Amino acid sequence: MSMLRATHLAKVQSEMYERRWERFYVKRPARIVAVNRGLSGITMRHCEIVDISQGGAGIHVSTTIGLPEHYYLQVPGISERIGCAEVYRNGSRVGVRFIMALPENMLHRIVRADFMIGEKMERAQRR
Repeated sequence: MSMLRATHLAKVQSEMYERRWERFYVKRPARIVAVNRGLSGITMRHCEIVDISQGGAGIHVSTTIGLPEHYYLQVPGISERIGCAEVYRNGSRVGVRFIMALPENMLHRIVRADFMIGEKMERAQRR
């Protein structure tokens, strides 16, 4: 009987959207890679990852004009592209959820790279 009361607007329960992950604050350059309409090519734009977790990220972009709701996030030093679905836009800040949760080792590579880049810059300044 409960199935009869359900509508197409009913929320689908999913662990992906209910689970909360630990968020890490990083300032990491990245690229947004979007597939053009009709699969006619790709568009790339620079962005900065402000914070990231296994389930999503906060991104800063120079402009949201022409930015689709689904795209890939490409992080330098990480070979895989991360599929994203936009959750909100607030000025130049965009919140995304990842299509698939990031594996822990990939998240750690992204977060640790921020520390490694900082260490390399400090060593170069000492010389």
